[in-house]
Amino acid sequence: MTPITAAELGIGIREPSCHGLYKWLLASFLIGKRIRSSVAFEAYRNLVDRHGLDTPEKLAGCSHGDLVRLLGQAGYARYDESTATRLQELGVGLAAELESRTNAVESGSMKSAEFDAWLLSFKGIGPKTLEIFKREAVLGEK
Repeated sequence: MTPITAAELGIGIREPSCHGLYKWLLASFLIGKRIRSSVAFEAYRNLVDRHGLDTPEKLAGCSHGDLVRLLGQAGYARYDESTATRLQELGVGLAAELESRTNAVESGSMKSAEFDAWLLSFKGIGPKTLEIFKREAVLGEK
């Protein structure tokens, strides 16, 4: 099976205010788990397209119970509780720092490796998720 791309999900990586990067990172987070790609795709669609969690702030403000429900609706039931907790934490962290860290990489004041280490500090983001994200999100290049 070919990998899911940002374009398939309707994500423009260079959307204003880092929303495209956020959306692709959220998709990468879901795709990077040990779950069928079709379920990860549906979970992304449910969270972003159907329920409007299209910014880190909106994800951070979504209740744990609602995230569990939305993940379950997409068939993401096996890991819904832990994934919901990690998604909330991710939303909070990205809302606070994604734009400033992205700008720092773009301006050259932060190395890409430092940005990667920051992403890896979030529970639920491991090497596979980072690899998926970086397939399309090349920071520092316009």
